[in-house]
Amino acid sequence: MADFQRPLPVPTPETEHFWAGCKAGELKLQKCESCSTNYFPPRPFCPNCGSRDVSIFTASGKATLYSYVINHRPRPDFGTEPHSIAVVELAEGPRMMTNIVDCPQTPEALILDMPLEVTFEKASDAISLPKFKPASTEA
Repeated sequence: MADFQRPLPVPTPETEHFWAGCKAGELKLQKCESCSTNYFPPRPFCPNCGSRDVSIFTASGKATLYSYVINHRPRPDFGTEPHSIAVVELAEGPRMMTNIVDCPQTPEALILDMPLEVTFEKASDAISLPKFKPASTEA
């Protein structure tokens, strides 16, 4: 478990399914049953059509790197090494802000549209944070 010195998310009734999924090693998204839109972040209604007929499903965990910045300012919760703050596009469509891990934090290594896969970092007994790493090349 990481030694987190920053505030952690507090699950709400709207986000409980997402954080429970992360704790179990699954990325949970929502889908509107009226217009078939997959969406994130969690909310009780569809951001596309406003319907409350939504369901929860387990996403593939696959994504591509959409955008990022490399933060070079030291932080107690990330150490003194640079770290990425990224937006990934999930295979199911929604975009998510996250960090890219398990690869050099350089422009040469962080290539836009590179394939990624989710990994979870246990931050506390209740919260695991979804982060993304380069996808394995194993078939």
